[in-house]
Amino acid sequence: LRAQCLQRLQSPRMDLCHVPATREKGWYLALMAPNVKGPNYAWLDPSRLYCHPQGLQDCLADLLQPFQGDAIDMVAGIDAMGFILGAAAAATLRKGFLAIRKAGHLCVQTEAQPYSDYSGQQKLMELRTDAISPGLRILLVDQWVETGGTMRAAIELVERLGGVVAAPPCVPTGVAAICMENSEGGKWIQERYKCSHCVPPHLQPRFDQHQ
Repeated sequence: LRAQCLQRLQSPRMDLCHVPATREKGWYLALMAPNVKGPNYAWLDPSRLYCHPQGLQDCLADLLQPFQGDAIDMVAGIDAMGFILGAAAAATLRKGFLAIRKAGHLCVQTEAQPYSDYSGQQKLMELRTDAISPGLRILLVDQWVETGGTMRAAIELVERLGGVVAAPPCVPTGVAAICMENSEGGKWIQERYKCSHCVPPHLQPRFDQHQ
């Protein structure tokens, strides 16, 4: 299985028709592509996974499974790749979708939050102020949680406007991403919020070490 995964990671083209006979949780992770452009880019590109119809569907099912039966009013996705999974999750749940944007793109009144992303760059995140009413239960979705800075800033924005991104025993909405690394920031989020990700426990150390 490991050899097959490595072969797919190194393959320049992907077979959109291939589906393994046994679809265990996370099988689609092997569809992701490794970084070939150096340290200025993320270490792994998950967007290749979204091209595979069954891979995308199974990824969404795994992400949303822990929230089945939970009271969710809206799904919010983080600029930019969180828009893909977030909008897909919202459509699956038949809920509205809220885009949390990088600064300078919204022409309406906004609330802003500075943050440092996975590369260490200082950025500014914005959220429109008219979309969240007090007590609105939000499921926050992003592609990846590496250092946790981006997700933590989104949580702070939502909660500042009165939204609820809660952990048990409170209202059980929360945070979802393909991978949540066990970094300091990643652990902070997982200790305080109900979280969902797609990485099986035996593979988590490899993702944490960017292997």
